Amino acid sequence: MYGTIARMKLKPNAFEQLETQINSIEADLAAAGWMSTTVYRSDNDLNEAWLAVVFESKEAYHANAQSPEQAKRYEQMRALLETDPEWHDGEVVSTSSI
Repeated sequence: MYGTIARMKLKPNAFEQLETQINSIEADLAAAGWMSTTVYRSDNDLNEAWLAVVFESKEAYHANAQSPEQAKRYEQMRALLETDPEWHDGEVVSTSSI
């Protein structure tokens, strides 16, 4: 598994729009090897969020990242942000759930 974590500073009142965008694209990503998306919202700053996305492989992650569809989705998300996201890519070495 492979993925990214992004730290994002949203424009005021943009969090709900971000949630709507993320929820609307998950069906498209499933066919591309997407496995999960988790969004965290900061307790200290309601305009700060972290996005964690996991794909089945590094290859699937990079294929999605380089696709024209993802470029369009990124531009839509970026319009909600104060600054560019801070990205941290890497191999998922452990995960668990209930």
